[in-house]
Amino acid sequence: MNNEMLPVVYLSGIVVFLTGLTIFILFQIIKTRRIETRFSKLQDKLQKEQGTAQDYYELGSLYLDKKLFVQAIKLLEKALKASKKVEPQNQALIYNALGYAYFSQEQLDVAIRHYKDAIKLYPEYAIALNNLANAYEKKQMINQAVETYEQTLKYEPNNKVAKARSEALRKRLVESK
Repeated sequence: MNNEMLPVVYLSGIVVFLTGLTIFILFQIIKTRRIETRFSKLQDKLQKEQGTAQDYYELGSLYLDKKLFVQAIKLLEKALKASKKVEPQNQALIYNALGYAYFSQEQLDVAIRHYKDAIKLYPEYAIALNNLANAYEKKQMINQAVETYEQTLKYEPNNKVAKARSEALRKRLVESK
């Protein structure tokens, strides 16, 4: 390659990079705008009228994404009250989200209770099982954490989180004996 082509190659590389970056930023803006529009519509709807369990759950989940846990908990509790006619699997989603909100606030006992409620309603719910095991682990309840990760692996044998955490905790148990 001669020296006359070198600036053209560099400029082409920069143009390609900037084009890719622009496309990425545009997609992020569109995604954020869509989320914020949904957020605003749900807030308006729930201020004007009684919502469904799905409405409260969805808005609560958006608050969780924004790490506004107190507001999320209030909405998720309303979702539970409205979910009496909802199938157990969907109620389990609400309990799991509540558990996550409490876990994020370091209220581990309350989080564990909600994760257990989710698992009672939907025993194969691997995400809730992983969350419960994680809460046990954070509380230094290593035996329960290992058991729960193993339970997760019964339902999802390829669950990478459960495999890795279970193995790491088992090693800790062996070393501590």
